[in-house]
Amino acid sequence: MSEKIETPKRGNGAFIIIILLLLIGLAYMATKVSSKNAEFNNCSNENKELKADMAGMNQMLKDIGFNPEEMSNDLTKNFSEMLKTYDELIKKDASKADSLNVQKDKIIELMKDLANSKKNGSLDARKIAQMTRENNTLRNIMKGYVVQIDSLNTLNKKLGSDLDETTNKLSSTETERDNYKRDAEVYGEKVKIGQKLQAFSINTTGLRMKLNNTTEASDKAKSCVQIRSSFTISENSLANAGTKTVYMQIIDPDGKTLQAKSSNTVQLEQGTIAYSDKKEIDYNNQSIDLSIYYDLKNKEAIKGNYKVKIYCDGLLIGSDSFSLK
Repeated sequence: MSEKIETPKRGNGAFIIIILLLLIGLAYMATKVSSKNAEFNNCSNENKELKADMAGMNQMLKDIGFNPEEMSNDLTKNFSEMLKTYDELIKKDASKADSLNVQKDKIIELMKDLANSKKNGSLDARKIAQMTRENNTLRNIMKGYVVQIDSLNTLNKKLGSDLDETTNKLSSTETERDNYKRDAEVYGEKVKIGQKLQAFSINTTGLRMKLNNTTEASDKAKSCVQIRSSFTISENSLANAGTKTVYMQIIDPDGKTLQAKSSNTVQLEQGTIAYSDKKEIDYNNQSIDLSIYYDLKNKEAIKGNYKVKIYCDGLLIGSDSFSLK
């Protein structure tokens, strides 16, 4: 009988190929690890060399008079001065307080970092150089704020100067118009100008009735049937034109206000007062003559001195006095 020759199975070949690939991969990884170890060793050596160079440079700087401690003190002083400057800027312009405080926080953090470096002995030329760069950057930012806020303050001063000039002109106008008062409101609000009217050339007298039913001036209390106050309302181009009510208040010798009606009261700036009679006028900013009459209505006037006050727009604009015998 002849023996059968067995052929290799195809699965064994695939297995061998996989083993070969794994060996190649391991070889590649070993090469990479070896390369990375070499790179790490090179970096470690370079780091040691750099530290040695840094130590040598620091020693050299010390030998030529470089003092990190002194430099750090100067930087701390500079940082402190910047903090004071920022505080002054915040006082000048509180609207920028948030952004200014951000810069202050940066300075405070740098001061803490500098203090910690001094404390743990890591203060060297590199640290000083880093802090110096930060100091210069923050100082330039601060200068920008100084220019910006000073420019705004200059503008505000100019506006203040313009306002002062306007106020002076208003004061001059007040003097020219019998001390009329005007108040100026700033930044776009309407300038309030002295609008007070004035009654002048006031002539108040008692009136008696003649036989022809006309009246004439009289200072006799017994024959007095009316009281008339004649005056002129001043010209005022600054006052509001239109219909105005002029009130006359007559105070008798007993201090009582004569009233045509008990309901005759008017609200003034100082409060409510009683008035004797009133008259409406159409005021067009020109001077106007008028007379206001108070009728005694068959009541006999008392003898003595009477006071008369004229009001308009809630203000006292003139006064007078007269006597009845």
